Amino acid sequence: METKWLEDFVSLAETRSFSRSAQLRHVTQPAFSRRIQALEAWAGTDLVDRSSYPTSLTPAGQTLYDQSLEMLQSLQSTRAMLRGHISAAQDVIEFAVSHTLAFTFFPAWVSSLREKFGPIKSRLIALNVHDAVLRLVEGSCDLLMAYHHDSQPFQLDPARYEMVTLGHEVLSPYVKAAADGSPMFLLPGRAGQPLPYLGYAPGAYLGRVVDLILKQSSLAIHLDRVYETDMAEGLKAMALEGHGIAFLPQSAVKKEVRAKKLVSAGEHLDMRMEIRVYRERAGANASAKTQAQALWTYLQSQASPNP
Repeated sequence: METKWLEDFVSLAETRSFSRSAQLRHVTQPAFSRRIQALEAWAGTDLVDRSSYPTSLTPAGQTLYDQSLEMLQSLQSTRAMLRGHISAAQDVIEFAVSHTLAFTFFPAWVSSLREKFGPIKSRLIALNVHDAVLRLVEGSCDLLMAYHHDSQPFQLDPARYEMVTLGHEVLSPYVKAAADGSPMFLLPGRAGQPLPYLGYAPGAYLGRVVDLILKQSSLAIHLDRVYETDMAEGLKAMALEGHGIAFLPQSAVKKEVRAKKLVSAGEHLDMRMEIRVYRERAGANASAKTQAQALWTYLQSQASPNP
């Protein structure tokens, strides 16, 4: 029996949907179903009542669900303690950072820290936002760094986790510049001639923010999704080749805009976000590292005020 089978099962019990749980667990639905079946084979009994809609658990499934929560929590606590023993001696601060910030904001931010706070030893784990948040919840990192917009908040218990705002970011549409410096494609486009659109993959945090931008637009936007990926850097590369319009963080395209390789694809279609860092409160994390605590105290003293 594999731990991930239990994690899959807990997700299914809570969402009551194979398709939704498969999406949250980042596997295809057939693969997810096979893992649930493997768990049932291990248990020797049916755990899911497949005749009811939405999906429900059998009595045996409910028993395993209750036990799974305890087992997974115990395993996570044990892993956190073990990692604390190893890392505390090294005093390496482990950051779980969303992919885009790992490429754009984080390197310059660490340089600034070394000048103002002092040298730090850090380990960067670049992940999608969902997995980065999961790292923090599981106790597998010291700090989580991610974008925030009020329309897409993280479901983190403020009694257990605290947050500092590090700065702000603007998400805007960009496109390759033509030879004369004008945009190759210009929003909003026309109904009969939609513009090629380079989008974020379903579930990506920035993709949800882009959806909000388009929804709130006073003009009808006509786009034809021709490409998608999880990462802004991947969209930027495609935009630079002239494949379409991409909504990108301004910090990710500074050099390209200065060099006039990328230009704005439309006005009044941007969104301001916060750059936040989160951690588990000191009282809830007895194994907090000395260096991580010192850094957090510094960040609190330097926190960017909300506008």
